[in-house]
Amino acid sequence: MASENVLELTDQNFEAEVLKSDKPVLVDFWAEWCQPCRMLTPTIEKLAKDYAGKLKVGKVDTDANRDVSMRFGISAIPTVILFKNGQIAQKFVGLRQEKDFKEAIDATG
Repeated sequence: MASENVLELTDQNFEAEVLKSDKPVLVDFWAEWCQPCRMLTPTIEKLAKDYAGKLKVGKVDTDANRDVSMRFGISAIPTVILFKNGQIAQKFVGLRQEKDFKEAIDATG
């Protein structure tokens, strides 16, 4: 379900792509069957496009990547986490507006 500007993140590549990234990373934890997750997809893709070059954006399929999902305590989806320097800068649970994400991204500089 990744697209041109959105990385597909997995248990295998999460550390390299997210925790060791030199840019902030917005990670969308989702699942195929989750309707609110599907509703959030266009927002995530728009953010990826708007912040291309300044921010990495990726999606983790929680059904296929349980290790990463458990490591970050994902109990409800969609959950979107903004990472900066390998640390959680902000965590959003549930369907949120684009402006909520933009405020958090802009605040991380």
